[in-house]
Amino acid sequence: MAQLDIGVYVPQMAFSYADVLHRAMRCEDLGIGSLWLYDHLYGPGMPEVDSLEAWTLATALLSRTERLRIGHMVLCNQFRHPVVLAKMAATLDQISGGRLQLGLGSGSIEDEHRRSDLPWGSFAERSARLGETLEILTQAFATGTVSFAGAHYTVTDMAIRPTPVQRPRPPIVVGGVGEKYTLPLVARYADVWNVPTYALDQLAHKQAVLRGLCEQIGRDPDTILMSVEAVMALAPDAQSLPAVRTFAEKRFGGPGFGLREGGLVGTATMIVDRLRQWQQLGFGQVVLFTHDRASDETLENLAAGVIAEFAD
Repeated sequence: MAQLDIGVYVPQMAFSYADVLHRAMRCEDLGIGSLWLYDHLYGPGMPEVDSLEAWTLATALLSRTERLRIGHMVLCNQFRHPVVLAKMAATLDQISGGRLQLGLGSGSIEDEHRRSDLPWGSFAERSARLGETLEILTQAFATGTVSFAGAHYTVTDMAIRPTPVQRPRPPIVVGGVGEKYTLPLVARYADVWNVPTYALDQLAHKQAVLRGLCEQIGRDPDTILMSVEAVMALAPDAQSLPAVRTFAEKRFGGPGFGLREGGLVGTATMIVDRLRQWQQLGFGQVVLFTHDRASDETLENLAAGVIAEFAD
């Protein structure tokens, strides 16, 4: 059975730096393995709400912690040229002593691109750009030099040095379940495949598709760490469960969050049982989108009642 790494997703919308730093420090103190941020120019649908920039925030958090791994769920490929991103990632991995998780996606919010005059295009076009970025990153981390000529990016003998601390590279996380564009990129390039909340009711089917794609290109699918993103409503005891469930459904009841399809709602024992089911399916990582935005109480209950059950 695969080991299970448990991390916490903390979208930074409406949080001050002190708010996010506090959660990162609590995660580190409690032995939670990773913390994940989002990468948007503003909170989706809420441009008037404060939202700290993703890469700057990750850099600050990694500089203030010693063991916690930090990543993004996921970086928008449209925001940074791939050579610049490769340089940024290698540098931050050096600064953090090898604790960067490099999540990357094709972009999901058209409005922020339109407002900023950033390229958007069809999903096929965005996926093609993402594929070229993944090829450039692969070269950069493997050799410290990139030469690439594609439809969207051209790079000529560009040095990326120093290379990352992590070998062979910081884990590249690609999220999504699209069978035409996303899963082929996962099969070819990703170290970690993350299944978003909205697809939790399709796990077995999407696993089978990914395995088939890996077989087509001669890759062992077991070399890809399978990851799940899920909303978790963790009640401290059975008496408080109805109130926690109601709160979670109010905040995350929409179809995009997958709370009813595959979310985690219950006491620690109930959550552990569900996680073991995913573990038996071969998933080795869970990134939890907590119902109360990673309160101290939830983080403490997660560490003591859930993560402790998966410790070696």
